[in-house]
Amino acid sequence: MALNLVIMAAGKGTRMKSALPKVLHKVAGRSLLAHVLGTTAGLDAQARIVITGHGADEVERAVAAPGISFVRQLPQLGTGHAIQQVVPALQGEGTTLILNGDVPLIKAETANRLVQACAGERLALLTIVLADPAGYGRIVRAGDTTEGSADGAVQAIVEHKDATPEQRQIREGYTGMMAAPTGALKRWVAQLNNNNAQGEYYLTDIVAMAVAEGVPVVGIAAPNETEVLGVNSPLQLADLERRHQREQAEALMEQAGVRLADPARFDLRGSLSCGQDVEIDVNCVFEGQVSLGDGVRIGANCVIRNASIAAGARIHEFTHIDGESAGVKIGAGALIGPFARLRPGAELGDEVHIGNFVEVKNSTLAKGAKANHLAYLGDATVGERVNYGAGSITANYDGANKHRTVIGADVHVGSNCVLVAPVSIGAGATIGGGSTITKDVGEGELSVARGKQVAISGWQRPAKKR
Repeated sequence: MALNLVIMAAGKGTRMKSALPKVLHKVAGRSLLAHVLGTTAGLDAQARIVITGHGADEVERAVAAPGISFVRQLPQLGTGHAIQQVVPALQGEGTTLILNGDVPLIKAETANRLVQACAGERLALLTIVLADPAGYGRIVRAGDTTEGSADGAVQAIVEHKDATPEQRQIREGYTGMMAAPTGALKRWVAQLNNNNAQGEYYLTDIVAMAVAEGVPVVGIAAPNETEVLGVNSPLQLADLERRHQREQAEALMEQAGVRLADPARFDLRGSLSCGQDVEIDVNCVFEGQVSLGDGVRIGANCVIRNASIAAGARIHEFTHIDGESAGVKIGAGALIGPFARLRPGAELGDEVHIGNFVEVKNSTLAKGAKANHLAYLGDATVGERVNYGAGSITANYDGANKHRTVIGADVHVGSNCVLVAPVSIGAGATIGGGSTITKDVGEGELSVARGKQVAISGWQRPAKKR
């Protein structure tokens, strides 16, 4: 049977008080809508349709990808009206799964449970029992009580604003997500009207239609509240962020044995794989794809994006690593920071030392090389055991093009040197402190290029005229 996946993402999100469309606000570094699309990517859907409206151009640009189509809802006249717009795009007579673009943490397993429960024959509703279901449509079951009756057949969904005081006591709420037989869904939404407190076309009205036709209506309980929470305000967005981060932190501790100094002060905005005995201090942010080998230790307040860090490496406090698309690689036993910055294309061998206020970009450092203080290495190839002095830089940019510096093994570069690329320093060479090197240096040579020191006896500084 054909499966249609429909994601409703047309709302303005007035309470967000933002010019950005609500579904493009982010949790864990990804937009709400991107979370839903990513989670459901594994479903075998013949059609994947996003309903856009407010900020449609921006939303569509943000998530456009092969296999995703868009239908616009203009104006926005309710959830039922949204599905009316998408009816011509639905394929086959199987199942249509309807999800919300502002409910980002729905799991693929839960979405698949809805699809299986529908099976092209039943109307399956995702529900949740809450201590305070204010704002949720209430699930009205046969023989209902204020607690809800899991065994009673679903009779209707009553929107909160239309519910009676007695119905508002029902604690089982509708999450806004369902799976419906596609053919019946088309027929039902064609019959919707807007005779309600909101003056909108409610998709929830199709429940009563299904009951009237004798189509079974089943409620599928969500595994937990976090999975079905939507975002309507910055406060809710922040709450969902912390819930999600706590889940990720607990998974790392339980599944990989990661030691987090404080799970409440941990942020993962991508994917993080860890070996054994990894330790992560507080306020660290991981973005993109990051891998940490056995025994890696991450100090407090580090930001690490798109990087691979091998076993035994130590990343000291306040280090910033951003591999962007090129990535950063750090070898086993390396020591980085504090206050170091590694940029795209930095590849550090085993036991490399990069110290405080050292920046490395598009450069390779071989085993045992050291740049311990206040230095810059850009577009450089650095050999084994090189000692790169404090305050030294590679001048790699001529105003139009980048050029490379090659430093051989066992070179010693003194403090406050400028290596003007393109230039090559032979193995075992020494560069005297304060030198500006513009020509190649041979193996084992000492090169000093600085102005001669002059001493003037009896010299006095100019005095201000009074």
